[in-house]
Amino acid sequence: MNAHVRPATSNSSAEWQARVDLAACYRLAAHFGLNEGIDNHLTLMVPGYEDRFLLVPFGLHWSEVKASDFLVIDFAGRVLAGSGAVEDTALYIHLPVHRSSARARCVLHTHMPYATALTMLEEPRLEMAVQSALMFADDIAYVDYNGLAFDAGEGERLARALGEKSVLFMRNHGVLVIGASVPEAFERLYFLERAAQAQILARSTGLPLRPVDERIVRATVAQFGAGGTVGGRDRAELHFEALKRLLDRTHADYAS
Repeated sequence: MNAHVRPATSNSSAEWQARVDLAACYRLAAHFGLNEGIDNHLTLMVPGYEDRFLLVPFGLHWSEVKASDFLVIDFAGRVLAGSGAVEDTALYIHLPVHRSSARARCVLHTHMPYATALTMLEEPRLEMAVQSALMFADDIAYVDYNGLAFDAGEGERLARALGEKSVLFMRNHGVLVIGASVPEAFERLYFLERAAQAQILARSTGLPLRPVDERIVRATVAQFGAGGTVGGRDRAELHFEALKRLLDRTHADYAS
């Protein structure tokens, strides 16, 4: 699907900040090797609206995405601002997820290596065997592979499978993570990949995993909730701001 050419305008400072944060998310995903060529998609609802989201035009490498690049897409699939091509699977995966959940302000779909490797296994579960995995206890849904998302029905199927969870393991495909903000979603994406990496490395020893006791898992989940702020600031926001400072030193053009 090709978008008509329109100015990529931002009608508010909140929208521009959203664009900057989403561009940073693309750059950081590339920095950490979470991308796969020019495929996969990271999207964000436009602040002040419940029926439109930001999507990068297809063809850009994640390491070159800028705040001014984004298209604005409404829930009818129409391009309201920006120019460039809308890739079908981006539209059909992200639109239904955004529409189905108020929590899905930011939707990140990647084929990041270690988490995707888990989706290839007969039993793809993220094991509660390392601290970074515990934040995902009871928060991961699983769905079988059904080919490319070339129609709205496939996106609706994925949205239903996600349900009230924050993470969807798409078997034989990749992962999808949602959050109420870019920092929250990226925090989950980052630590999901780290937990998957630790699990695969541990499994590679050929020795059995030692799961965390269920009682300790529950207690730690509560601790994660209680420790969500540091010095009165949200931990995920502090993490994302630190990562953006990295970009400011190395890829400052993301904010243009």
